[in-house]
Amino acid sequence: MSAIQRITLPHLAAPVSHYCHVTRAGPNVWVSGVVGVTADGKIPEKTVDQFDIAMDALHECLKAAGAGPEHVVKVQVFMTDIKERPVINPRRIAYFGENRPASTLVEVSGLVDPRMKVEIECQAYVG
Repeated sequence: MSAIQRITLPHLAAPVSHYCHVTRAGPNVWVSGVVGVTADGKIPEKTVDQFDIAMDALHECLKAAGAGPEHVVKVQVFMTDIKERPVINPRRIAYFGENRPASTLVEVSGLVDPRMKVEIECQAYVG
């Protein structure tokens, strides 16, 4: 493995700027913010549907870097309406299970596209 792997996954929505989906340097993995946009550019209206797409993308990014939910040490969730946290939390619990990462969840005034309601990023350690 090279010192730094920069991975862009062709089956995910393309990055909206100059970055890759996931980076791995040694045992450390960083997943760029993933959003609820399908590969063909569709954005569902419901936050929970966007969250499901984003979590699937997060999982694909981790997998491409040789990691899984058990390796995630920190997750950040950005929402445009924090009152919707109860609708996404069961899915988050189902994904991470007993592998509870450190976490931050914040409400933001907006994301890169005004139709977007949630964005997730994480760091993992594959030791």
